Amino acid sequence: MQSFVNIIATPKGGTHVQGFERGLVRAFAKSLEGTRLLKAGDEVLKDDILEGMTAVVTVRLAEPQFEGQTKEVLGTPPVTRLVAKVVERELGDFLTSTRAAQRPQARAVMEKVVSASRTRVAARAHKENQRRKNALESSTLPAKLADCRSTDAERTELFIVEGDSAMGTAKLARNSEFQALLPIRGKILNVQRASVGDMLKNAECASIIQVVGAGSGRTFDLEQARYGKVIFMADADSDGAHIRTLLATLLFKYMRPMVEAGRVFTAVPPLHRFELTNPRKGQDRYLYTYSEAEYQRKLAELTKRGVGFKEPQRYKGLGEMDADQLKETTMDPRHRTLRRITVDEGESLELALVTFEKLMGNDVAPRKEFIVAGAYALDAERIDA
Repeated sequence: MQSFVNIIATPKGGTHVQGFERGLVRAFAKSLEGTRLLKAGDEVLKDDILEGMTAVVTVRLAEPQFEGQTKEVLGTPPVTRLVAKVVERELGDFLTSTRAAQRPQARAVMEKVVSASRTRVAARAHKENQRRKNALESSTLPAKLADCRSTDAERTELFIVEGDSAMGTAKLARNSEFQALLPIRGKILNVQRASVGDMLKNAECASIIQVVGAGSGRTFDLEQARYGKVIFMADADSDGAHIRTLLATLLFKYMRPMVEAGRVFTAVPPLHRFELTNPRKGQDRYLYTYSEAEYQRKLAELTKRGVGFKEPQRYKGLGEMDADQLKETTMDPRHRTLRRITVDEGESLELALVTFEKLMGNDVAPRKEFIVAGAYALDAERIDA
């Protein structure tokens, strides 16, 4: 931008430049109100309009007042209002023109300004997210983490545990040498729908990323991961399944190398427990089953052999087990079952991307079809109502 008063250059601007900029902002603000270019909450600032602009501002005055001896800055106060009025009127007419020659030009200019506004907002959001992310990665570990003593990533395991009651039992059941525990309260944020900023603001997601210690997204470094295994431990019910899906979504989207390396698992707690009334020597008093089909087979087997047992117990949550039961069935590597969550390149990755988007994305229709199709395969007897 270059400015002049009575053909004298004013390299440092002055009241005529102030008026020009004020008129610009008002003209674009009014013209954009009637269009769909600006979304709710968007705002166009002076810098968005000036970006890429070339302008010459020149005025003629009978007795101009300058600031300082060098006359580089115009100081006449009324000029601001006069220039702003002219610019606002003339530029506003151009921007809202319906003439065939001017209309596409005006729209192109307005789109350019809106694009600059969105770029500015995105850059600021990225900077804020990066700042929050750096603070997250450099800060101390959350107090609720019950860490293990070993630092050998080949051995260590991080259990992400649903609920405070299960956390209390798990603390007694774990091997504190190599098993760490991180409790989460209820259901974490669905990161498939949320922005990176919202994900980092979420306390549960942030603490998981912080505890794993290898960053997130493009900056994730598998070599820096503090644990060899990440294990989801939630109740064996529909809410527990939802929590496991939310956790899987978080790790697949922001810590995918962990999934690709086969280092993410779900614990498999038992669904039923049989207590034998008169076990033979060397026979366990308690027998556990992990699925409905296994329960029916075990029930038929014990009945056929004439083995006495009490009313089988159906576990509704991890908190119902005592520490010894949780250790034996779910946490002790010698007895437990883990399900590995993994994905390979190619078709497997494509299928995973499609599945996460269907189950957790913004588009409701495909998810409804999936649920309706699955409803016919559900055994009505399993509904807890």
